[in-house]
Order: sequence, then C-alpha cells, then structure tokens
Amino acid sequence: MFFSRRRVAETPQEATDTPCYLRTHQVTVTVDLPDGGNQRILDSVTVRLEAPRTAVLGLNGSGKSTFLGLFNGLVHPSEGTVEVNGVDALAHPHKARQQVGMIFSDPAAQLIMPTVREDIELSLRRNPTLTRKQRLHKAHELLTQRGIEDKQDQSVFSLSGGEKQLVALTSVLATDPRVLLLDEPTTLLDLRNRLNLMRHFNTLNQMLVISTHDLDLAAACDEAIILHEGRLMAHGAAADTVRTYRNWCSHGFPHEHTRGGAADTLGSDDE
Repeated sequence: MFFSRRRVAETPQEATDTPCYLRTHQVTVTVDLPDGGNQRILDSVTVRLEAPRTAVLGLNGSGKSTFLGLFNGLVHPSEGTVEVNGVDALAHPHKARQQVGMIFSDPAAQLIMPTVREDIELSLRRNPTLTRKQRLHKAHELLTQRGIEDKQDQSVFSLSGGEKQLVALTSVLATDPRVLLLDEPTTLLDLRNRLNLMRHFNTLNQMLVISTHDLDLAAACDEAIILHEGRLMAHGAAADTVRTYRNWCSHGFPHEHTRGGAADTLGSDDE
C-alpha cells in the first residue's frame, strides 16, 4: 500500500486552519484551433474535492492536466468558477496560488537553478524576512528532511529521475503550500524510485490531488474522480472508482455523458 489510511499528525499550523478543499462549478475550458474552430478541453465540470488524497483518472487527452492547472492559475476557465479553500481563484489568483504547489511528471520543467540548494533557495525567496544566508541554511535543512542533502551542491541535471523529483518536491514544499497538485509524478520513474517517492508523499500533511495512470496508486487514495472527454464521469471512494474505471476502459465508457449521473452513483459531492 502506498499510503497509510491515517494522515500524519497535524502540525500546529494545520490544526488552526480550516479544512482544505478545491471546488469547481460549471467550469468549461475552450481552446482555439488553427483552423478557426475551437475545442472543449473541460465541459461543465462541477466538483468539490476535500479528501486528504484524491486521484484524478482518465485516458490521455481527457482533461486531467487542464483540471489540475485550474487551481494554480496555469489554466483560466472560459466559463465557471474555481475556489481554493474558499478563495475565488479568478478574482484573487495570487492569494489562491499561495496555497497551492504543483509537481509535474518531468521535474526538469521546474528545476531552473545551477545547483540543487540554489533551486530550493529560490523558492524560499517568497519569504521576504529571510536573508540569503538564512535561505541557504533553510534549504540545507529541507534537503536533509528528504535525505538528499549530499546532492545540494550538484547540478540538478546530474541527478537521477527519482532525485530530481525529490528536489522538485522539496522546492515546492519550501513555499508552505496547503495543497499539492501532482501531475503524473511517477510516470518517468522506475519502480524503486516510484516507491521511494510515494513514501515521501506519505509523510506529508498537505492535501494531495494526484493525476495518474497508476491504478494501484489511485486505489490507495481516499477518493478518486474520472474525467472522460473533458467531462466528470465519476467521483467516489477510490477503490470503487478505480473498479469502475477499469471496467469502462475494458468495455467502453458510457455513451450518455450526462454530468453527475455516474458520479452520483459512486457517492459524489457534485452539485
């Protein structure tokens, strides 16, 4: 099992915070095509996520990455509303982004400084009260927590895939997000590095929303949703939703893409 069913002990900060949640209401994302037409990437998606760990399932092109991007401002909806812990992400994008961290399938996309420690130090610049010396010291502490302090003076380009993902995770955690969005974080990893990364995820207090094709990982989450052709098809307990997804992948997805139908069957919170 990747995740324990109980979360780790609350931090003092977490204990005083209101519970985390992400919410979309009637969100549609449309992109323009070169031929002058347009394509809907997400279609009238309404969902509220508040479980400690939620998997986002769907075939390639189903809208998973676009869905995650709504919550940190990478994607702007054509219609609808997006909330991050009660903050309107469209009206107050900076305030929403401060609560969200994101990790991509290819960590090279977010590691930009010459050395590992400098990359973490860059994230720590969001705290204006820290001097550069303090930031570098804090970076060392954070890398030690992840067990990769011996890599701090190495080039990020010399690291293995698993090490790069741990550096990316450390860099994101340095900003103290309440929510982590993980976009297929294990896709480029071998089994050993995948299991190691999952062990690190299991120590985190943050709410996790994980886009993945790994059904074992998805089943170990608390809840899961299924996106298909941009529509929300199901939302419920992870194990039940994974079984439904396996069945649809084998025998075909429902022809009637009625919002909320399949989701209600699995106990969705959708409105």
